[in-house]
Amino acid sequence: MIVKPEEFAKSSFNFALFFANTAFEGVERLTVLNLTAARSMMEAGISNLNALIGVKDIQSFVELQKGMAAPSLEKGVEYSRNVIAIATEAKEKISKEVEVQVADTHAKVSGMVEKALAAAPAGSEVAVAAVKTAIKSANDAIDGLNKVAKQAAEVAEASVAAATEATIKAANVAAPKAVAKKAA
Repeated sequence: MIVKPEEFAKSSFNFALFFANTAFEGVERLTVLNLTAARSMMEAGISNLNALIGVKDIQSFVELQKGMAAPSLEKGVEYSRNVIAIATEAKEKISKEVEVQVADTHAKVSGMVEKALAAAPAGSEVAVAAVKTAIKSANDAIDGLNKVAKQAAEVAEASVAAATEATIKAANVAAPKAVAKKAA
């Protein structure tokens, strides 16, 4: 397998294009999500204002506040979930492509090293073995780093999900208490 430097450059350029397109796709999706959320907030604000204008007594006001809090919280949580989903999809897409690129580059470099080692002069077996061991160690280190990075990403995603759920529960508990204090 003869590998030319141009092939490495072309592969790197194609990866850079893929990365840029994936990033722009994510930004585009986030922009649409933000515009949709802004429109929804504006519509909800107008609706809430109209409802508040029609309030006649304190009991009606308290009931209206209860009714307004939960949907706003749910929309906020849903927005957060969508942002996390967009980021996760982009990360996974890029991670898969990085794995493909690393495997391809590894195969090319290994092929070049094997050819070079095959052409090594007699008596250089110790040096050849040392090079092979170094390559194996580097590959093992890269695999270990990839596993650690994936585990860290999974832990971070689980932490965000747990924090979101805890926030929802806390807000659901706190909202009725706050409304009850206003009524008193």
